[in-house]
Amino acid sequence: MLDIVAMSQKEIHRVEVIQKLIDKRIVETDAANQLNISVRQVRRLKKAYKQYGAVGLTSKKRGAKSNHKYPDALKEVVLMTVRENYADFKPTFACEKLRENHEISISHETLRKWMIEAELWIPRAQRLKRAYQPRHRRDCYGELIQIDGSLHHWFEDRGPRCTLLVYIDDATGKLLECQFVKSESTFTYFNSTRRYLENHGKPIAFYSDKHSTFRTNRKGELGGDGVTQFGRALFELNIDIICANSAQAKGRVERVNRTLQDRLVKEMRLRNISTIEEANEYLPIYIVNFNKKFHKEPASKKNMHRELMEHEDLNEIFSWQETRTLSLSLTVQYDKIVYLIKDSVKTRKLARKRVTVFDYHNGEIKIKYNNETLPYSIFDKLRKVDQGAIVDNKRLGAALLFIKEKQELRNEKRSASSPSRQHLGQESTKEIRKQTVVKRKKSTL
Repeated sequence: MLDIVAMSQKEIHRVEVIQKLIDKRIVETDAANQLNISVRQVRRLKKAYKQYGAVGLTSKKRGAKSNHKYPDALKEVVLMTVRENYADFKPTFACEKLRENHEISISHETLRKWMIEAELWIPRAQRLKRAYQPRHRRDCYGELIQIDGSLHHWFEDRGPRCTLLVYIDDATGKLLECQFVKSESTFTYFNSTRRYLENHGKPIAFYSDKHSTFRTNRKGELGGDGVTQFGRALFELNIDIICANSAQAKGRVERVNRTLQDRLVKEMRLRNISTIEEANEYLPIYIVNFNKKFHKEPASKKNMHRELMEHEDLNEIFSWQETRTLSLSLTVQYDKIVYLIKDSVKTRKLARKRVTVFDYHNGEIKIKYNNETLPYSIFDKLRKVDQGAIVDNKRLGAALLFIKEKQELRNEKRSASSPSRQHLGQESTKEIRKQTVVKRKKSTL
């Protein structure tokens, strides 16, 4: 009966060389060079091969117990202790408690393996996946609108990757609003939501993921109340925002994204569309055809959309709003710019009062107190010394030149926490941060 011998590739190569040596096809020196060992070791391998065959060239350590293996008695004690006291503990936490309370010091990875063997712990890969039960569509049109941004190579190799903002009605499956943008940001969602409201009215609620535009866990947003700018705007419009716990929870819009990534990409390829502007011009035509093919009839004919109220100014609501304290010198700082409020008897009374800075979609800035606009002038902290000033003032020329060189090494970008301006063709916050790191590295060289 033939025995099966487990061998590594290195050991197989040894067998081939030693067999050639025994067959006198090579000499001991050639065998030593091929195996990268000494002639003495070749003779030892040759002797073992003649006596035991291929088994004589295998490692004697294979299958043997490790010298660092924990005793079986210790393993039994540890597992018994875990069963009695820490049965529902995770391996790392149980390892800490064994060290603190029982003076048993082992690695958490060793304990993890032991617990898996004893079926006290189930690895994540072996756990049963959560079952996501399907839910019925909402009854009424406009009751729930699912929104999402899909980052994809929409123009394939004809243009850069961009994001498609999608608004779909849960009851009917209709595409109600789509827009191509460079990336998901507060202002891009402001713009798309405004178009949606002007065309369809106010829905009962929006259903989204946990993108930072819709939800934040950080304190400091709008005074620390945990509300984003988009959430504040919807609150003023009396529209709820619901964030899904998983992508499967908003599966309807995810499936539509997958359909669009297939059909819409090919439609734009046939029309040779390669820019965001051309794609946005084509979208209304595509939406009509898409809704004819894929829309469903709602359970109820009632339209839950509400009309906009007269006092709801979308320009004001869909602006970036931050509160600031007016200093005693009647100044406000926002995005590294100091705004000098016009000095008057009326404005002097507002010192140390909280004012609101309105940053609009087009870049316009307004400062208001109790909905009253305050006149101001600008003192830009990032204003640099230009070459004309150096030439005109000869006495300070050398000093100003030195200052100008220092300014070139500084971070001359606006605050990274300010609203994204990609819709105006400016760089993204991510690119700003990259450039800041590069400049700092160069300045240290």
